[in-house]
Amino acid sequence: MSSSSNPTSYAYDNAVKELGLKLNIARALEIPDRELTVEVPFRRDNGELDSVIGFRVQHNNTRGPFKGGIRYHEHVDIDEVRSLATLMTWKTSLLDIPYGGGKGGIGVDPTKFSKTELERMSRRFFRAIDPIIGVNVDIPAPDVNTNAQVMSWFMDEYSQIHGYSPAIVTGKPLELGGSEGREAATGKGTAIITRESAGKWNIDLQNSKIVIQGFGNVGSYAAKFLHEYGCKIIAVSDVTGGLFDPDGLDIPSLFDHNYKNRTIDGFEQGKKITNEELLALECDFLIPAALGSAINESNVDTLNCKVVVEAANGPVTGDAAKSLHKRSIPVIPDILTNAGGVTVSYFEWVQNLQQFKWTEDEVNKKLEDKMVRAFHEVYSMKKERGVAMRIASFMVSIDRVHSAYNLREG
Repeated sequence: MSSSSNPTSYAYDNAVKELGLKLNIARALEIPDRELTVEVPFRRDNGELDSVIGFRVQHNNTRGPFKGGIRYHEHVDIDEVRSLATLMTWKTSLLDIPYGGGKGGIGVDPTKFSKTELERMSRRFFRAIDPIIGVNVDIPAPDVNTNAQVMSWFMDEYSQIHGYSPAIVTGKPLELGGSEGREAATGKGTAIITRESAGKWNIDLQNSKIVIQGFGNVGSYAAKFLHEYGCKIIAVSDVTGGLFDPDGLDIPSLFDHNYKNRTIDGFEQGKKITNEELLALECDFLIPAALGSAINESNVDTLNCKVVVEAANGPVTGDAAKSLHKRSIPVIPDILTNAGGVTVSYFEWVQNLQQFKWTEDEVNKKLEDKMVRAFHEVYSMKKERGVAMRIASFMVSIDRVHSAYNLREG
């Protein structure tokens, strides 16, 4: 199997060993059910015909329809999409959401296309994957460089063929059946997991110092809710650099500034620091919410935190996680921390199927229940088996899929 430098593969391999799964079963659960590669021809604004390659991978539907986002990025390829689809199977299982894992994407730089070109490309892509999707088969969602508008195009294209079908995608605008609370869901889930972690690692939440790398959707909402819990956010960063104030940043003002300007640059409070300096700050919680592999062998020894909470996908490499484990610094894994988004996507799908709307308070209460229950299941597994939180997370999720697999396969 894969190298231990890949945290997901390392966790999967160790989890199946801890669970005592036979090699043939472990292999069956790892192999995707279906991989689709499609050509996506479309017209550019100048009338010329262009063509790009798109992908949709359906990993496992033992527990329910395939679920996962569609991303537009020039580095998208079948290997990346396969890996992300697999991770979605374990993430949905961990939260006990009745889904399996899927993922899709197109290998393009969307900034090189006009809005009308993106619309034509998106609609043609959705027609290309139409034979393998459906409201009870495979439900796409937004991902990197896709958004509610792209989901609107997808929903409209599918509905023209099959009739009005808002449940075919999630992450839609509210006007087309989107859910209250979806925009903030991943950040809110991150804040909930951080709060629950404080209780288990004897950290006084209301006097805790928190550092957040990345102040996009996830990082900014995580900061907002943690500030409301009484935490002191002493540093944040984005692509322009970081801001540090040992007495705590004014998060409501910074949130508004970032929302308006799409950057923390220009905010007047705090000392400017680099991302490298930010990672080395003394704090209770370090929350990497930006890029994958942000914490690696080159900088892991500089970390001065008590707990790492992975809000981004794969921000701690496998080797870095081992180093942190030796220093008794727990890593709360991405598969748990950032599952708030897919959880509220599930709520959106349920509302669409029922043709009924929940209030934001109802959504947030249900999200709270799901995240808290999942955290304590993982922590109990960690204590019972003496493993790291990442391996415990995979043990809970793999065991749930394996049980369903046995029941269905007889």
